[in-house]
Formats: sequence, structure tokens, C-alpha cells
Amino acid sequence: MAKHKVYSVCGMCTVRCPIQVDVANNEVLFIQGNPHSALKGALCARGAAGYALTQDDERPQYPMIREGKRGEGKWRRATWDEAFAYVAEKLKTIQSKYGKESVIWSDRGGPFVDLHQAFVRGLGSPNYHNHDSACARGVQHACKSVVGIGRKELVYDYKNCKHLVLQTRNILEAINVAEVNSVLDALNAGGEMTVIDVRATVTAGKATNFFMVRPGTDYAFNLGVIHTLIDLGKFNKEYVDTYVNGFDDLVKFIRPYTAKWAAEECGISEKALRAFVDQLVEAAPAVIWHPGWMTARYQDSFHVSRTAYIINALLGAIGAKGGLPFANKPGDVGAKGLKKFVDLFPKPEAKRADGAGWKLPHIDAGPGLINLAYDAIESGDPYPVRAYICHRHDPMMAFPDPETLLKKWEKLELLVAITFSWSDTAWNADVVLPMSPYLERESPIASKGGLKPQFFVRQRAIQPRYDTRADWEILAGISKAMGMDALAFESAEAMWSYQLEGTGKTIVDFEDKGFAELAPKPVYQDIAAVKIPTPSGKLEMIHPKWEQEGMASLKPYVSPAKPPAGSFRIIFGRCGVHTQGHTVNNRLLFEQMPENVLWLNDAAAKEMGVASGDLVKVSGGSHSGVMKAFVTSYVHPEAAFMIHGFGHKLPPESRAYGKGVADNALMPGGLENWSKEGGYICMQEHFIKVEKA
Repeated sequence: MAKHKVYSVCGMCTVRCPIQVDVANNEVLFIQGNPHSALKGALCARGAAGYALTQDDERPQYPMIREGKRGEGKWRRATWDEAFAYVAEKLKTIQSKYGKESVIWSDRGGPFVDLHQAFVRGLGSPNYHNHDSACARGVQHACKSVVGIGRKELVYDYKNCKHLVLQTRNILEAINVAEVNSVLDALNAGGEMTVIDVRATVTAGKATNFFMVRPGTDYAFNLGVIHTLIDLGKFNKEYVDTYVNGFDDLVKFIRPYTAKWAAEECGISEKALRAFVDQLVEAAPAVIWHPGWMTARYQDSFHVSRTAYIINALLGAIGAKGGLPFANKPGDVGAKGLKKFVDLFPKPEAKRADGAGWKLPHIDAGPGLINLAYDAIESGDPYPVRAYICHRHDPMMAFPDPETLLKKWEKLELLVAITFSWSDTAWNADVVLPMSPYLERESPIASKGGLKPQFFVRQRAIQPRYDTRADWEILAGISKAMGMDALAFESAEAMWSYQLEGTGKTIVDFEDKGFAELAPKPVYQDIAAVKIPTPSGKLEMIHPKWEQEGMASLKPYVSPAKPPAGSFRIIFGRCGVHTQGHTVNNRLLFEQMPENVLWLNDAAAKEMGVASGDLVKVSGGSHSGVMKAFVTSYVHPEAAFMIHGFGHKLPPESRAYGKGVADNALMPGGLENWSKEGGYICMQEHFIKVEKA
């Protein structure tokens, strides 16, 4: 077969960058960022290593049904028809006994979830979830509590930004390539960037200002900024008078939280903090104070994100070019949206097992809180949950205290893992349905909002190497076996035709670029013309929904506890080479980073007699591990930092096995430590002991 190019979508992380794949004879010759997109042909290391995923002979290669005990690793190979029939029969039996709502689902979110949500709705269950209670639920709810909309309904207009503030967002290592390009373009054009973190990241190395704050004091930093803006009258008064509700309450609340107080609490210079505020005012309204990406960290992380939105409002940045303009949906630019799969089925009448939207009325019921659904498995409250389908998601790596998580799952009568790589969750499943890697599968058409909204599609670049199937093929197979014929699509083309019905687009419109733009140029909505869906119709400093639940919208600051002697607050994060745990066994990426190391402050390390490269024992509760130390002055003395996703113990993964330490295993009781305001797990509220091994 002659060389040809395929426009597709990367699947090495949740960003899902558009890509161009050069193919010949069912082999991938080269992968690059889609040259028609903002990627400019670039990809991160993970995206470039995608072909190694298809070539990995240690990933699941065919459907498997468990024969031994859960986690014992005894499987029998099954045909796809047999696996579909097995799962369907189990689901029917469980639902007949416990009710339609006894099934839960979780995935990693993203642009293709309409199909997943439709499948769960077709089963008659309200219990669709994603991974977000271990990620960005706090940001989502913070945005809703100020702006009344979800976090993705605002755009980060990096390219036109004059001052970017990154707090709990390490943009040059937890990489979205298009965002990175836009940030670098803004910096090259004279823009400034400030980083607030507990360690000097790659992103901090590019910053105009770097504030290394004491772990857990980000909220104090933000309060000090708000006080300075208000006290000196440097906020945008006209904007606040027009678009902000409850400003007087904010003024009253902020009085004790001076710049001097914030500087002392965070361990930074008051002079530097005040100079930074002056820089923001000069750049406003073309300012982005990023509210965070992965913010499942501290009890007050919801308020860190919330005050980030408030600062953006005080600077007039919400709705502004170069700030946080409103994202356009198809209807905002005169186009019609994709036909939704969820509309094929009626909305289930049962309440959600996790309580989102009813027991917890302030919590977004769309993806809910999967951690609370696990509690329903164990307790049977509000009803028994007995079946769990886990799609491209590894809760045992994503959540704290995996041993306790396994115990919560003991009453499950069916655990299905749909996955393209081995994971602790898949290893403990009853059925493993192997999904083809992204280069070997197509996906539903997806809609992307923004200044220039678009539809985009993932095309199959090569045929599957093993007996694996695309995500839509797996759901179509189970649906057919369940008698849910509406989702039993026979081909990708039939699925796409359904989605495009009435849009005026056909699949041919995607051939030249891989996406179909819905607007010829960026469209900035005037905030004066936007209907802000809050109780007052303005940006809320005090939101009644949280207040009615006994939760303060403006919460008094509580100083974080200091680590006990010989201990450190565990801090984890991402890097540019790996995506959580599922890339560690990738041959190319393993070569780049085979294990994680423990960042320790040089003064603290000296007291323990530890130098860079020495082995240290890290302990949390009954779990411990040994890893190498990385000693530096560029991490806070109270913090011990490691990259997330290591410490694998699965026999099939020969490269990843036993390399590094799993941070989540060092967090005993962590599943119960979650933010009621934001709905996320607080994974940096744990202390670990560190000693020379």
C-alpha cells in the first residue's frame, strides 16, 4: 500500500491533540501534530511514542474472563461474542435483582463521553461518572459558584494574554501542546508569566516571577492579592459595579488578609507580592489567573480556584480578549450541534448513588463523584450497587489508599475493565475487554467549544495488531447483547452519519484537515450580551447554593499544619514524559524516565545525611517503598515531591514492575478526606516519613 496520511486524534493523555499520521502497509511511519491546527506540527514526547503502544506485546491482546480470585491473575481467553454475552447476562441478572440503577460507570472524561453517557442511560442507570473527583472537580464547582457555568465554558486566551498566572498548573510539563505554543507566543511577544508553586518546575524556569510558597498556603496568597487590589483601589471599578454581585461582602471579608499577612503566611516577600499586583493591574484586562487543572489537593483548594476567578473578575478579565472570554458553542456562531446519543433514551428516574444533585445539591450531577459511589457499593445506601464498568480509567492508581478501595469493591458482582493497557483496576476485574490503542481505532465525532468552535474526528490509522476493538465497537457489542439496538452501530460511518444528521456537515468535510470549523475567525462575546446563569445574573462573590448547604462562599483562612518531625507533606505532580500510570511501561517513554525520584530540600536532606542519588525509605501508614533522592534548593523544606504513576506491581509489565514508588499508596484514609465544597479528594493533606535507606 502506498504511503498516505491519516488525520486522527492522539490518545496518550486526556488532552487528545489533533495529529497527522503517515502510514504505509499498515505501519506507522511518522506521527506529528496536525499541521492545520494550533499544534504547528508539534507533539509532546508522549504523543510521539504512540506507535510504541501499538507494538507493546505486554498489553491486553484479547477478551479475558477471570477464573481465579480477583487480583490472582488467572484468566481464560474468550471470543468477543462470548465476552459480550457474559457481560450482558451478568448485567441483566444484577439489574433484575437490585434494580436498573445498580450499575455504575466511570471513565476519564473527554470529548467522546456522549456515547458513554448514552450507554449508561440505555441501561436505565443514572450513574455515569468520570475521574474528576481525583482531578478538577474543585475548579468546575469554583467556576459554577462565581460565573454560573462550567470551567470549560471559559477560554484561556493565552496568545493575547499580557500576564499569565499559573497556580496549580504546570503548563510546560503537564502538556497541552496547543496551549504551550500559545503561551510561548505570548511570552515572545513581551507577555509576562508568574508561577506560584512549592517547587521550581520547568514552567517556573520561564517565569517573570516565581513564588515558592509554603505547601497549602495558596489560598492565603490569593487573599493577599485581593486585599491589595481592593485596599489600594486598583481593581476595575466600572467592571465590578456592572458585573459583580456581593462586592461589599468581599470587601468586609478581606479586611484581615493584608499583603503583609499573606507574605508571612506563605514565606515570601511582601515587596515582591505588591510589585506583582502592580504588574497585573498594568496588564489588565488581558490577564489570565489560571484557576488550576488538577486541583484535588487541599481542603481549601476549592477556595484557591474560587479566589482565582474572583481576581480575574476584579481585573475585568472574565469575558475579555487576552483574559478568559466565553467559549462559543455551535449555536453561538449560527451552526447546529451534533445529534446526541443520549437523546436515544429517556433520562432514568432513579437518583444518583453518589448523591450528586440531590443529597448534595451544589455538586454537578453530570459526572458526579465516583468516590461516593464506591461508598454506596459498601453501604447499600441509597441502594445496592453491584456492577461497575470502568472505561479507560484506573481508580486504583488515581485515588489514595488502593487497599481500602479494593475492600469497598468487595460486594461488586461484576467489575468490567475496558482498557488498552494493563492497570491495577484491570488486574482486579472480572472481565477485561481490550480496547484498541488510538492509532488502531476510530471514535465518535466530537464537538469542541472555543473562540472558533469545531467538530473533529479520530480516524483509524492502522488495523489492530491483536484481537482488540474500538471503544464504540465494544459498547455496540454489549448493547446488542443487551437488546439496546439503538447503540448497536454496525460501522463507524453509521455512527458518524447519526451524529451529523441536521448539521449540514458530512464526513467528507473532515477529509482535508481532520476537523470542520464552524466559524471563519475567532468570535469574542461581549460580556454585556452574555446571560450569566447565576441567581443574580452577575458574577457571585457569595453564592446562595453553597451558603444554603452551610458552606461559606468566602471561607475564613485556616493555616495548614506543619509536618511532624522527620516527616514531609507529600506533593505529587506530572512531567512531560508520562501520563499518570499508563505510559510507564511504554518502551520509548520508559527509556526517558524509568522511575520516579523524591525531591527533597537540600537543608532538610543534609540533616538526614541524604545526598542526590541516595536511596531513601518513604512511609505512609503501613505502606513503604524505596526510591532515589533528588536533593535541591528548589523545593520547599516542608515538601517531599514525586512524579505520579510509578510503583507498578503487575507481572505482565516487565519494564514498569517495581520501579519507583506509588504516591497514592502512601495516603492511608485518603478516600475519606474530601472537600464537601468542591467534591474532590484532598490528596496533599498527608504526611510521609522519609529516612535514609
